[in-house]
Amino acid sequence: MEKITEMPSHYRHLEQMSTEDLVKNINEEDQQVALAVRQVLSPIVLLVNALTEKLGKGGRLFYLGAGTSGRLGILDASEWAPTYGVPEEMVHALMAGGQAAYRFGIEDAEDSYDTGWKDLQEHHVSANDFAIGIAASGTTPYVVGALKKCRENGILTGCIVCNPQSPVAAQSDFPIEVITGPEFVTGSTRMKSGTATKMVLNMLSTSVMIRLGRVKDNRMVHMQLSNEKLVDRGTKMLMEATGIKDYEEAKARLLKYGNVYNALRNS
Repeated sequence: MEKITEMPSHYRHLEQMSTEDLVKNINEEDQQVALAVRQVLSPIVLLVNALTEKLGKGGRLFYLGAGTSGRLGILDASEWAPTYGVPEEMVHALMAGGQAAYRFGIEDAEDSYDTGWKDLQEHHVSANDFAIGIAASGTTPYVVGALKKCRENGILTGCIVCNPQSPVAAQSDFPIEVITGPEFVTGSTRMKSGTATKMVLNMLSTSVMIRLGRVKDNRMVHMQLSNEKLVDRGTKMLMEATGIKDYEEAKARLLKYGNVYNALRNS
């Protein structure tokens, strides 16, 4: 397969560029990312709908990745519970190399075709669940092997990749292929590919949570009240929605019921 993500940068002699030119040229490349994501909105819709159905029936989501892609999965998975108040066990992010790879590169950890499936089995993955592979190259063995075993066991699969016709996409029921082109620094897929992946993950998690009723109007009414900023935000949301004028009264009601949604239901 052709690895567009590994093709030479459109720019040469980066070390000779001024800081102004470096920043301007990186920004020029970044502007192409949103346009590349726009080309795959229809496949994203299909993935959102399929995942919404699974999670709505009590299933779980598993992200699988390595390196930057794995860390982006961890980042997205960590936001579901605090932002939307869903159980933490709904979304998991598994990364080649385990927790040690969250901060430090363990590059050979991704080379095993068997480890991803073993990691999934530790969570007792089943046909009720959904697995999404994240791999800019589309070739990561950790992801390919895991998705292949998922399909053999009746588990729906999706992926986010940045090369066309990749092995990861071949093992995905709902593939998302965002072709962002060569990186500014050749092969540095934490740049445009990483940005594209983050954009798709934002669409995916946000759309699924809205579809499952975790947002009212445009507000995060199920968010966890984990700090004073969020308590203040929730208090003001409750005041706006109910017409309560007294801040302390609204805050007391919010804290009594645990989130804005429950406070509104009991108003």
